[in-house]
Amino acid sequence: MAKTVLPIAPTVDALVAQWATLERVVTPLSDDEWAAPSILPGWSVADVIAHVVGTESLLEGRDVPTTRDVTALEHVRNPIGELNERWLDHYRPVTRADVMAAYAEIVGVRTEALCAMTQNDFDGDALTPAGPDTYGRFMRIRVFDCWIHEIDIRDSTDGSAPSDDIPAAVALDEIATSLPYVVGKRARTPKGTSVLFAIEGLGARQIRIYVDDRAATVDAFPDGDDSADVTLTLDSIDLGRLVGGRKTANPARVAIAGDRAIGEAIVAKLDYVM
Repeated sequence: MAKTVLPIAPTVDALVAQWATLERVVTPLSDDEWAAPSILPGWSVADVIAHVVGTESLLEGRDVPTTRDVTALEHVRNPIGELNERWLDHYRPVTRADVMAAYAEIVGVRTEALCAMTQNDFDGDALTPAGPDTYGRFMRIRVFDCWIHEIDIRDSTDGSAPSDDIPAAVALDEIATSLPYVVGKRARTPKGTSVLFAIEGLGARQIRIYVDDRAATVDAFPDGDDSADVTLTLDSIDLGRLVGGRKTANPARVAIAGDRAIGEAIVAKLDYVM
């Protein structure tokens, strides 16, 4: 499989911007909102921020001890989920001010580390949540993860929507990479089918997928977008909720044109994030 080579500056800029946005979103929350359950099973709003601190801390080579067995928790489905819970347990007894201080500290450390990297460093091999790829791909996944968590926090509090197009566009680049897998393997879309995702709102774009022996993105359909067998039109934030399997996701908000049965099968399998 070809490695994902990404220019360093746009990816790092998007990640730094997304970190700043997360801080701006949680700073005005009341203490009750901070401590309230989020839309994520078993997590509070505070836990979402603690999760980001933990993940970036791991990337910096830090660790915390295991304090309990979390494998029986319903929302823990894999070793990554177990690791996430370890960091949440570490920060749950900590004050809000201390969690945010830890957030500011690790964001500063990670920003400095990323800004010191060369393009060759960014293109180096890494074990990412999506499997072996480049360090740059891992950082694009970090943009995606943090952007989805911004949506989670907003959906858990005031219901507002993200507004920064830069990290949203990078997050959608990452989602686009996985859509052929959703269409071809998860939804088992028949060979010879052309599928158009018409994404509106932040990061608006068209993603074209053709199913041959394998599903793959294509730059254009031979007879144009109107010839697509299925067209799925939806807002980018709704797409984020769907791929994340969030309880706020609403499949009914996806407009399906063309072969409705295939379209519904694809929408039903969009929740690929573990």
